[in-house]
Amino acid sequence: MTTHVNLYFASLILFLTLAFKQDVPPRLQLFLLIGQSNMAGRGVPEAEDQTTHPRIWMLAKDQTWVPARDPMHFDKPDVIGVGPGFAFAKRLADAYPDMNIGLIPSAVGGSNIGVWKPGAYYEPTKSYPYDDALRRAKKALENGQLAGFIWHQGESDSNPERAIIYEEKLIELVQRFRNDLNAPNVPFVVGTLGDFVVDRDPEAKIVNEALQQATNHIPNSYCVLSSGLTDKGDSTHFDTGSARILGQRYADIFIQKKLVKSIDPHRRTD
Repeated sequence: MTTHVNLYFASLILFLTLAFKQDVPPRLQLFLLIGQSNMAGRGVPEAEDQTTHPRIWMLAKDQTWVPARDPMHFDKPDVIGVGPGFAFAKRLADAYPDMNIGLIPSAVGGSNIGVWKPGAYYEPTKSYPYDDALRRAKKALENGQLAGFIWHQGESDSNPERAIIYEEKLIELVQRFRNDLNAPNVPFVVGTLGDFVVDRDPEAKIVNEALQQATNHIPNSYCVLSSGLTDKGDSTHFDTGSARILGQRYADIFIQKKLVKSIDPHRRTD
């Protein structure tokens, strides 16, 4: 009798597990989220940031697909929070009701653009920003096609030495990512630094100018302005509401410029 009861409950648990299990869609429109802390997110999560969406997924730290929610990055676990990624995806999902979206969180707080190259080690997070992002992107490609690069970075380059060479390094970075991921025409969208960063570091204005100028020299690249957004009180990081707005501005570029291409179900990803 006990054996039959145990088998019954075991079967019931298995049934419920399968019934409520969310399967990852077979194909996703993939977006690589790269940069430093304002892409990773430092805003305080609220209910809407942690409510999942049926068509938005994220590649977790262990490289498995899970329903997206904030915080989604893992660069600095003690301080991670709301970034632009989830709001970006939700805006796209609203605009394209048949699209399944896969986010690839790969930003690294504090990283300057100089460590976004092959083999470069970043001691504060004990990671290899470029190599790690590339590895994660290649894993994600098993489930879809790359639809866009989302870049927000430059605070750590807002000093006299780094700011003047930022545009050159950004152009190199875009070309490198596109070559290494065989994505020569995939849109690359960058965002300017917050007004509060420029107020704090005058060289941030040079970085913002470089971000905008670089898109004149990089095919299929665009720049989102972060003007008017506010910080969380530290003169460095967007607050929760501003992080969401920034994500929506990124999405609006893809929508207005019609950058999202339909998925070909017969396209190989190897």
